[in-house]
Amino acid sequence: MTTDYSKIDKLKNILSEMGGVLIAYSGGVDSTLLVKIAYDVLVDRVLAVTARSPLYPTSEIESAKAMAKKLGIKHLIIDSDELKIPDFADNPRNRCYLCKRELFNQLCQIAKEYGLPYILDGSNVDDISDFRPGREAIKESGGRSLLEEVGLTKNEIREISKMMGLPTFDKPSMACLASRFPYGMRITPHALKIVESAEEFIKGFGISVVRIRHYGNYCRIEVLEEEIPLLLKRQKEIVANLKKLGYTYISIDLEGYRTGSMNEA
Repeated sequence: MTTDYSKIDKLKNILSEMGGVLIAYSGGVDSTLLVKIAYDVLVDRVLAVTARSPLYPTSEIESAKAMAKKLGIKHLIIDSDELKIPDFADNPRNRCYLCKRELFNQLCQIAKEYGLPYILDGSNVDDISDFRPGREAIKESGGRSLLEEVGLTKNEIREISKMMGLPTFDKPSMACLASRFPYGMRITPHALKIVESAEEFIKGFGISVVRIRHYGNYCRIEVLEEEIPLLLKRQKEIVANLKKLGYTYISIDLEGYRTGSMNEA
């Protein structure tokens, strides 16, 4: 892969013209690169905002906090409870839209308070190919996805992050825990905790990417194809732990982890 570094120059030019930005910051590879470059260009006119929510593992919030501190970025953590949004817990196909609309409404208010004229998120070109209704909510709020606008792919973002010495360059992708539930299955705080606990347990064996696809008392485990043998080595421990959490039937997806697998149906 050949990375087009001129895209970074374009990004810097746009940021310079903006004069001040609030960035929806998850602590992942995309938003970390965006925050870092924005800080290099705008310094104290950048605010990273992370939403603490039942939909994200506590470990991810702590990771975002630590990375923002390492980069020296102004960082704000806000509380968000998507399960209180009307209809969200029923898990409709536009669930992501409902979530992002609520979040970006909050971010708009914060941006006004801090006198920051633009709100950004870390979406990239590769995100266009997946079903992501939340993108519409971002646009409606006036938010912009600069990594996508300048044409950066996920691989390019990883390569540039590595070149810049960002430790997130090889961080696995992370989607909210609601993405583990098939559309139409109600999302509850209890079920979210089960999914989070199961994934954290399996990650403890050195498995880099884990998705517990939740179907009530049945779950489907997705890991990278090359890590399936590692999963099978710990089969008995994993089955015992997941049964304690409440799963009766436990399966491994032989196709391996892939983004948006719940959209395949």
